[in-house]
Amino acid sequence: MNPTIVLDEIKSLGSQKIKIAFADIDGILRGKIINKEKFLEIAEKGIGFCNVIFGWDSSDSCYDNVEITGLHTGYPDIPGFIDLSTFRKVPWDNNMPFFLGDFSGNNTDGLASCPRTLLKKIERQCSQMGFTPYFSQEFEWFNFNERPGTPEMKKFQLLEPISPGMFGYSILRPTLYKDYFNDLFDLTEAFDIPLEGLHTETGPGVYEAAIKYDTVLKASDKATLFKTAVKEIAYRHNIMASFMAKWNKDLPGCSGHIHQSLWDSKAKQNLFYDKNDKKNMSNLLKNYIAGQLYCLPHILPMYAPTVNSYKRLAGGAWAPATLTWGIENRTTALRVINSTEANARLETRVPGSDTNPYLAMAASLASGLYGIQNNLSLSEAPTEGNGYVEKKSGALAGNLLDATIQMKNSAIARELFGNAFVDHFTTTREWEWRQFSKHVSDWELQRYFEII
Repeated sequence: MNPTIVLDEIKSLGSQKIKIAFADIDGILRGKIINKEKFLEIAEKGIGFCNVIFGWDSSDSCYDNVEITGLHTGYPDIPGFIDLSTFRKVPWDNNMPFFLGDFSGNNTDGLASCPRTLLKKIERQCSQMGFTPYFSQEFEWFNFNERPGTPEMKKFQLLEPISPGMFGYSILRPTLYKDYFNDLFDLTEAFDIPLEGLHTETGPGVYEAAIKYDTVLKASDKATLFKTAVKEIAYRHNIMASFMAKWNKDLPGCSGHIHQSLWDSKAKQNLFYDKNDKKNMSNLLKNYIAGQLYCLPHILPMYAPTVNSYKRLAGGAWAPATLTWGIENRTTALRVINSTEANARLETRVPGSDTNPYLAMAASLASGLYGIQNNLSLSEAPTEGNGYVEKKSGALAGNLLDATIQMKNSAIARELFGNAFVDHFTTTREWEWRQFSKHVSDWELQRYFEII
């Protein structure tokens, strides 16, 4: 969208309020509402924004071990820049104008801790190689008859999903909350996050949405905005939406699968498809898959960023933890979908719905490009049958700490994303593990309180 046209429209709007937001390291949108006059002032030259958004965790507890920000810096403002091409209006909030920003500015490297800036860097590399990357992320999430505060009051026990039972792909269940279901589809469309599909998944009160594909930066913007949009729309219906990877040990986890393909520089030809290959797979796709498989153990926290992520990756529940690939096989880490040239793509099935879309897509694209740049070949045939038990090529780390240590010590991760990002990101994941390790769980109380 032409910046001049955007600014002219903002000037003409009756609204005096404009919302801006930046994604932190966990993919949480941090922002504020500013008046129109202030927005027009900062639209091109940038706005000072407190760098604490990269100095605290998802609960606003300040890290004690990061270098980019912290008490030693005094938490100053840093220059954030609005991306005018992200202009949209919030349809459930009086069509308030909304913009995303990042911390790249005129510096092509930008702030190392900024996820959107990192993805822009990887997208540029992809473009320089002559490719147009198209991506999309699909999400599963649970919906509850809860309001902010009630889960804490209940100590997160006996939470009430909006519908009972295991009703995957149900036509019946969405009619229980049809106004909410329809709002999810219609209001996200009006918010420029068009969905290809929306349906129930197996589990009480769980939905799945597939967002329409776009170029990788726009796709990650839409995925990040989608999670916040769903939560805000849910609030309007006295519902709480959770994108936690695994909220209940007895129920399926929530995925955040990433679909991707590379097209030529003019976005006219899908380069993942080759009709002369027995499996319709181009050599480029084979290199891309080999790159993802090779890099996956080195960058796993970008796909599985929380302690809880690894509860979903326990195996056997639609969440693969093995280094496998297959054609139309939902039990493998990577699934090739290529019945036609138009829809030929790769689905990376490791990410959960708790991912930061910017980091997960950066990981997918960078590792695939690594395979192309290094002409990596697929050493194993596609897995047929149960990929959960196919471990001859290796398996993923079983917890956040092990995955983080591997990434922190990985020359591959540092080659892909640079030392500054890897140091900051892995340090935040070590912090996350330390917070978990200090916690006394209900399981421990029930197991040890009396008997030990």
